[in-house]
Amino acid sequence: MSGLFITLEGGDGVGKSTQAELLERWLTARERTVLRTREPGGTDVGEQIREIVLHHRGDIAPRAEALLYAADRAHHIATKVRPALEAGSVVVQDRYIDSSVAYQGAGRVLSGDTIRDLSLWAVDGLLPDLTVLLDLDEASARQRLDAAEKRFDRLEAEKQEFHARVRAAYLELAASDARFLVVDAARAPEEIAAEIRGRVEQLLD
Repeated sequence: MSGLFITLEGGDGVGKSTQAELLERWLTARERTVLRTREPGGTDVGEQIREIVLHHRGDIAPRAEALLYAADRAHHIATKVRPALEAGSVVVQDRYIDSSVAYQGAGRVLSGDTIRDLSLWAVDGLLPDLTVLLDLDEASARQRLDAAEKRFDRLEAEKQEFHARVRAAYLELAASDARFLVVDAARAPEEIAAEIRGRVEQLLD
């Protein structure tokens, strides 16, 4: 594939959407065709799954939750992301496989390896060229979410211990894989965006 696949990862409240928007603007200014998307969601089917996994009232069994995310991912990659990459576009995506490993694997205390294998099967092995991990301690991230005065989804509403496990899992993933760029998400958004652009420019060149 001739395109470039970039994913943004991190806990809730770290600023992924902001950075995805800034990166899309910069790439568009460089006359690159950009697909900006997200998981869960990104397709009509995915938006219905998103509503279930994030806003369903009541419990969802951890394994069922993991399978719902994998189903969303399989459809999203097959119908939207892979065609965009094959056409030469830059895909900027909010969350991907690493989110499932962190949230369902560590957060829900399922096997991270099993979750990763499930997702890789769902997407026929597709991995990003670059994964930007926006790292922020869970207490600071919660303060940001509180300040936003929005309704928490099922995962945002989890206790601090859950989010601590998620952050630790992310950092462990990043330490073992060269495709990660770990960025201090406590800094100003434009400083973060400049660091991300520096790495993306290397890949474009």
